Amino acid sequence: MPIPHDVNETLCRTGPNTTMGQLFRRYWIPLLISSELPDKDGAPLRVTVLSEKLLAFRNTDGSVGLIDEFCAHRGVSLWFGRNEEHGIRCPYHGWKYDVNGQCVDVPSEAADSGYSQRIKLKSYPCVEQGGVIWTYMGAPSDQPPTPKFEWNLVPSANRYVSKRLQESNYLQAMEGGIDSSHVSFLHSGELHTDPLHKGTKGAKFQGDKKPFFEVQESTGGLLIGARRNAEAGTYYWRISQWIMPWYTMIPPYGDNALNGHAFVPIDDENCWVWSMTHKPAAALSEEEIHAMDHGEGMYAQLIPGTYKAVANKRNDYLIDRDLQKSGRYYSGVKGIGMQDGSLQESMGTIQDRSLENLVSTDNAIIMARNRLLKAAKNLEKGVAPPGLDQDSHFVRSASVELPVGVPFKEAAAENLKAALGQSHVSKISV
Repeated sequence: MPIPHDVNETLCRTGPNTTMGQLFRRYWIPLLISSELPDKDGAPLRVTVLSEKLLAFRNTDGSVGLIDEFCAHRGVSLWFGRNEEHGIRCPYHGWKYDVNGQCVDVPSEAADSGYSQRIKLKSYPCVEQGGVIWTYMGAPSDQPPTPKFEWNLVPSANRYVSKRLQESNYLQAMEGGIDSSHVSFLHSGELHTDPLHKGTKGAKFQGDKKPFFEVQESTGGLLIGARRNAEAGTYYWRISQWIMPWYTMIPPYGDNALNGHAFVPIDDENCWVWSMTHKPAAALSEEEIHAMDHGEGMYAQLIPGTYKAVANKRNDYLIDRDLQKSGRYYSGVKGIGMQDGSLQESMGTIQDRSLENLVSTDNAIIMARNRLLKAAKNLEKGVAPPGLDQDSHFVRSASVELPVGVPFKEAAAENLKAALGQSHVSKISV
């Protein structure tokens, strides 16, 4: 059944003091790629996350500060500020703030007056892990352990991380990541030619356009099994992980790398689509890195110097109707990443889910919505949400062929556990 408008509003709104906003602030949030702040005392960055306008800067000692963008004096944007000597100084009247938002100098006031100590901007702690700057925006007393996803623990040579701007609410982007049934249609043209997919049995078996879904709750989110017909007497299972509040782990194709996404709200009408690729036991090849740099696989070709896709709604995603008719690109849009992004943005910035007509292959989406709503309701009662513990992060997706009648969860249990230094297996026999 479609969800009522008020429930849709609850799920989609993530600013301060909203139901989802309070929930999301209990998790560590991927904020920036570390290379976005390359230099100590370098230029600061404006950052909007969960509808809060903030300023990020790398301190003299290399640590990262995340504070309110606007000076407490008269509201000037500190993006214009001078980042120097362990703080950011407002160029208007010289008020200076450290990485914790504490004002440490008001030049117009006597040093012994103690005035600066009474001024403090909102600030959030940051850590760097896996080439990513993470922040925590909740109450300090509730701060969970730092993230323990396999991709952010492997050596940097084994990992590739990027992001792109998507002009839609986070939820419709995330629901696209959960939905495995669309692969047989939207991405069907490229699975046999994309360098990160071609030649694999997974690409072959996606031709079954009527997958059966089995969805189960996991400790941190959902375990989503999509079953398709395979060789005689077997099923091909693609087992995705959805981890609270916005992570998806994409089942691998053959021996190719493992992939995942994070869908992080900028505000209610825009989000960051993070893409993470890693190999647990080997460095990524030059060919793989070249493919990802050039928008192959789930990645998008970006406008140089930005995280905006070359193919975007202002140029109709460079749709090619001739190639659409030929089947080379099923939707006419090139690239798996922008095939997703184009359709998700086409729903509008915030989809009206009261108009939906859902079917059985949407069960994972329904369960994810319900799990988010339940977690938010329980949080109001003082119950910590799922997916905060590191064990919930340290898991993998899997692709397996199993004999008909063999339960996927039990048979693939070992494949669903992360193991640093050990390669994943994409086929098992039972």
